[in-house]
Amino acid sequence: MIRIIPAEERYYSDKGWVKSFFLFSYSDYYNPENLRFGDLSAFNEFIIEPDKGFSFHPHAEMEITTIVLEGELTHEDNMGNRGILGKKDVQCITTGTGIEHSEFNRGKEPLRLYQIWISPYRSHLEPAYSKKKFEASDWKNRLLPLA
Repeated sequence: MIRIIPAEERYYSDKGWVKSFFLFSYSDYYNPENLRFGDLSAFNEFIIEPDKGFSFHPHAEMEITTIVLEGELTHEDNMGNRGILGKKDVQCITTGTGIEHSEFNRGKEPLRLYQIWISPYRSHLEPAYSKKKFEASDWKNRLLPLA
């Protein structure tokens, strides 16, 4: 049975430098009845203050898609990728056998983004990185395959 969670009922966390909205159990939010939906284990919204972010940390065996809604995200990883993603940019990372990366708001305005985690179709994939810009008209009022 599918349970619809309206945006205003998402779990909310405010750590001062980052405000977070979680649809599924994540970080300091744990609900054994709301762990995931099939292979989808995270659909989070983050609002990150300027000059704040997540320092280098590891991931493995996950497909991570990041959609920048407002502001800019500075990404760096141990595969040699470094860059700034702006509004309408979508970043996809296959963490596979393991990566380390950091995500920071180096801009002057708050950064707002969605981050989606999906279990890969098989284990031990080679880590990979890609990014692409989409126009708002590509996804307005319709579904758009992003990853």
